[in-house]
Amino acid sequence: MILKPGRERSLLRRHPWVFSGAVAKLEGSPASGDSVRLRAADGRFLAWAAYSPHSQIRARVWSFEESESPGPAFFRRRIERALALRRALVPQGAGNALRLVHGEADGLPGLVVDRYGDTLVVQVLSAGAERWRDSLVDALGELTGCARIYERSDAEVRKLEGLPERIGALRGDAPAAPIEIVEHGLRYAVDVIGGQKTGFYLDQRDNRRRIRELSSGREVLNGFCYTGGFSLAALAGGARSVASVDSSGVAIEFGRRNAAANGLADSRAEWREADVFGYLREARAQGRGFDLIVLDPPKFAPTEKHAPAAARAYKDVNLNALKLLRPDGLLATFSCSGGVSEDLFQKIVAGAAADAGVSATILERFHAAPDHPVLLEFPEGEYLKGLLLRRN
Repeated sequence: MILKPGRERSLLRRHPWVFSGAVAKLEGSPASGDSVRLRAADGRFLAWAAYSPHSQIRARVWSFEESESPGPAFFRRRIERALALRRALVPQGAGNALRLVHGEADGLPGLVVDRYGDTLVVQVLSAGAERWRDSLVDALGELTGCARIYERSDAEVRKLEGLPERIGALRGDAPAAPIEIVEHGLRYAVDVIGGQKTGFYLDQRDNRRRIRELSSGREVLNGFCYTGGFSLAALAGGARSVASVDSSGVAIEFGRRNAAANGLADSRAEWREADVFGYLREARAQGRGFDLIVLDPPKFAPTEKHAPAAARAYKDVNLNALKLLRPDGLLATFSCSGGVSEDLFQKIVAGAAADAGVSATILERFHAAPDHPVLLEFPEGEYLKGLLLRRN
């Protein structure tokens, strides 16, 4: 794959994507997912990459070293390195669930692997990862010792790669029931077959622990609670009460069961199946107030073109939350939208505070847990961002 003059600059900075507009010509007839040499217009070798004829991201880099061509041994080394990083970064006391492979950050674009106890859940999201799926799965099974590997390649991005959705067991049997994991001493049931993403939001692990530390004696609201991650953390941290709200009845039921499994199904816990936007307005009309509010909504802006609509949604939900927050209360607000930068997110929340007629102080910034690393040269990988605010 020969690039147009000057379009090699991003690769020289080791950014791992090549967009279709940068390509001058393609020599040979590679199939989807095949490995191609990337060359500058003057013939210089730039990288080995996976070819994706259907995506605007026409090539995703495997390696910038010409001697390091993709193959089973190459992928095994990359997975070994990813596992070693997790052993170094994630203390054993954090629990038995973590992300083992995080796409581009581990030199394996399009591959996501989460471990839940003795089960691996794999997402194959790019043409290149699809081409080498069997080699990747073989290496994962051998290096982790996990006999059960389940695939959740049902994300929208597969359509952009020209790939169909695929769900099912790759090694061993499909889980017959939700898998129980332990995180910072709390037990959670994870539905790896039908749950969001691979079943649980592992990226929020350390942020849940922080909310636990902040919850003692507070009345807490957890908006977009899913299966109750932040709710259980708040209850375990000694919250006076926790209202958990989500539009999914299935998720709410999981949350109730998770609370019961931890001995936290007491009068302090309220579980509500409702639209969070509507619930916030209803609570305001009822004159309710909270000392700590957690907002962890779904991805409003998967790409930058969705940012304007997402900004309106983020502003609305934060505005109404700030109006419910008592003076000196805390708001932990998050965005997992790749199309909304950390700077833009702060501006949106600041606008919400101004419209709500309140002042707030940033106490902390939240990011994903360290098993979701970010490459310095690939800022697109830093999708999760959050603010801890104190209402003045």
